Amino acid sequence: MSNDNEEVLLDKEKRNDLKVKEVRKEGEPTPAFKGASWAALLVGVASYLIGLFNATMQLNEKGFYFAVLVFGLYSAISLQKAVRDKDEGIPVTSIYYGISWFALIVSIALMAIGLYNAGSIVLSEKGFFSMAFVLSLFAAITVQKNIRDTQRARERV
Repeated sequence: MSNDNEEVLLDKEKRNDLKVKEVRKEGEPTPAFKGASWAALLVGVASYLIGLFNATMQLNEKGFYFAVLVFGLYSAISLQKAVRDKDEGIPVTSIYYGISWFALIVSIALMAIGLYNAGSIVLSEKGFFSMAFVLSLFAAITVQKNIRDTQRARERV
């Protein structure tokens, strides 16, 4: 009986050895982290846009909130790139660095002021839009970071 158990264990070990494990390069994010980042970005943006589509506000208001989302995503990615470039010793002009910070602050302020002054939106919808906006900004930063980390890890080879 002991012999049978040993053979089963050896067979399992052989099968485990046959599995090809993808080797990550140093500094490269895991596939799970990359997937979670992309999923968060898609969920955040899709939720925001579906909520915007279904909202009972005027078309010009919908356009404003859409423009704020696009502006916020772009400014968050731009700021993340500028901060990281500066940290890694890649030249970044102070005007670009300052504009990146300014753009992100303005996009967040526009969202906050717009939601605060929106009389046609109930409080729960305001919370929904603000949370979808924040999730989208954070996820966009994370996706951009993952892309850059993956590229850098592959260049080291």
